[in-house]
Amino acid sequence: MRDQWSYRQQHQRVFVSTAARLHLGFLDISGALGRRFGSLGLSIDAFRTSLHMQIAPTVSASGPSAERAVGYARKMLGLLGIREGVEIGIDEAIPDHAGLGSGTQMALAVGHAIHLLFGLSTNTSQVAIQMQRGRRSGIGIGGFDHGGFMVDSGVSEQDGPPPLTVQMPFPEAWRVLLVMDRGGQGLHGQQEVEAFRRLPPFPADQAAHLCHLTLMQILPGIREQRLGPVAAGVAELQRSVGDHFAPAQGGRYTSPAVADLLNWAELQGYAGVGQSSWGPTGFILLPDQASAIQLKEQARQRVGEFSPLCFELAAACNEGSHVAIESTRPVTKEAR
Repeated sequence: MRDQWSYRQQHQRVFVSTAARLHLGFLDISGALGRRFGSLGLSIDAFRTSLHMQIAPTVSASGPSAERAVGYARKMLGLLGIREGVEIGIDEAIPDHAGLGSGTQMALAVGHAIHLLFGLSTNTSQVAIQMQRGRRSGIGIGGFDHGGFMVDSGVSEQDGPPPLTVQMPFPEAWRVLLVMDRGGQGLHGQQEVEAFRRLPPFPADQAAHLCHLTLMQILPGIREQRLGPVAAGVAELQRSVGDHFAPAQGGRYTSPAVADLLNWAELQGYAGVGQSSWGPTGFILLPDQASAIQLKEQARQRVGEFSPLCFELAAACNEGSHVAIESTRPVTKEAR
């Protein structure tokens, strides 16, 4: 099968790098108007999944989350009917099951790299469908393509990921303090599927309120770079959605340690707190780098050195993934 691919393709290496994202909550979990879920999200620069790939006799990977990458690669190669393998080197990976979009970004990175490596045209939605990603939220797909602050309008009866209906730059001066529980994981896999299945209906009036809040408070606040209304709006949305998911995750927040720290931050006057996806990662929205550094130090002092919590500062990532192709063909004397 090696002759199926050109000499050029056999001597290429594809690089893909994509940012983590915060999932800030759902708008209409029950889908009263025929579109279920709807999401708000933000690409952040604190963590990335970065890999390189080239054609090889078998499928292999090295680096963080290598096993997950191998699974995605085998799935995509099988779907495309490609018998060749690939060698994947993972330079960095978004932490698994922390609520930062690690699975979707790895799947999209691997899927895109395979399409490019074998000279096949594609788009991110197609890769997402092939990899069975984006079945509830389009934020990870939008982050891969565009970055920034995003709103999708939920899934409908038609096939395909939710359409991204808002994408806009997030103020570059603003910061996010990530509150991470090193010993915890958010729901994923079959547990996540079962949790969604068992959720009670989401009240239609509450869904209407969250959509109103998004359109008339959060989005204009971002456009006008006014953190106050954005932070208050995100926190209110988080309370509503978090309380709805409480039976599945043990409370408004998955991690008791994260919950304690976020409650403390609210008492200190920081309004924009919440949890990304199923957690356990929490976040606090802040106006600038100086205040973020100050709060990070205060939080560290409060929890002490034996706490399971750790803290990361992030800014928005207002651009999509980085993709590049380079030649690995040996340079001959004539070429020199």
